[in-house]
Amino acid sequence: MHHIKNLDKLPPKREKVETLEILRQLSKSSKSLGELKGIAQTMPNQEMLINAVVLQEAKDSSEIENIITTQDELYKALATKTKQGSQVKEVINYRKAIFLGNDLLKKQGFLRLKDIEFLQKKIIENNAEIRSIPGTVLKNDKTGEVVYTPPQEKEQILDLIGNFLEHFNLKQENFPPLINLAILHYQFESIHPFYDGNGRTGRILNILYLIINNLLDIPILYLSSYINENKADYYRLLNKVNKSDEWEEYILYILKAIEVTSNRTIDKINSINNLLSETIDIVQNNEPKIYRKELIELLFEQPYSKIEYVVQKLNVERKAASRYLNSLEKIGILTSEKIGREKIYVNKKLIEILKKH
Repeated sequence: MHHIKNLDKLPPKREKVETLEILRQLSKSSKSLGELKGIAQTMPNQEMLINAVVLQEAKDSSEIENIITTQDELYKALATKTKQGSQVKEVINYRKAIFLGNDLLKKQGFLRLKDIEFLQKKIIENNAEIRSIPGTVLKNDKTGEVVYTPPQEKEQILDLIGNFLEHFNLKQENFPPLINLAILHYQFESIHPFYDGNGRTGRILNILYLIINNLLDIPILYLSSYINENKADYYRLLNKVNKSDEWEEYILYILKAIEVTSNRTIDKINSINNLLSETIDIVQNNEPKIYRKELIELLFEQPYSKIEYVVQKLNVERKAASRYLNSLEKIGILTSEKIGREKIYVNKKLIEILKKH
């Protein structure tokens, strides 16, 4: 029989979470994240980055929960009125929740319980709120064995969430912020406050935590691709902390995820920047009459573009917008496809960069 160990409140003991190994990895992770923050500020247009990276994260984070979509399906769904399958819809809801969380933080600088409930509701599209009926357990998908029993009583859950939020919102925490991020993530997943959507809500909280602590300005670092590639370890290490209060390996895992993902995002930004200047050159040389900075930026903000986007962004007539897009297709910048009744223009080279891990 699996014994229920009461979940301890934060913070854990310093010697458990600030070992020499952890501090060593921390300096690598902090350096990579600092570089990412700096290079993101060099992008001429932050929207390009946010759109690209947030969609990738929504896809990967949902994949951890076995909600599988492709980037093409998602871009098509965002750009057209085609009927969305339930998996695509869930990913698009998740993307919305990230943007909403980021807006909330900008407005108020901290999160409350009702904000977390609001984000979870956006992801899951229901009003279940915090768990109030005992009986939730986490099982191993393959063997059906109970791996972990989260707190069962609503009162206890609320008490633990209150403690979690105190530490989440503290600007001067007991531990360096990246170690604290790992601790907070473990704690949230262990409280498991909702019937559904805990993993995804917890992963949105990670990025919001980095923004609260000024480690990033915009929501562009996500750990989900790394977790997907090392999924078994992720769950094994969370359980190891649960069962035996051994933090080191788990914290190293999250710190490593931050380092690897920061470096990948830096590469991605460099590739996007290079493609952007290349695209500007091609248009200026081949179609100088239609060259406008806003037009090129739009193709990077919306890799799947269409006439009405150009109309809105450039404030031009539909006829002009259509001419611009067709000219860009002629010189090989865009490729058009018909989806339902709509014609969509795809920035294929950008999509290739975004698909790379």
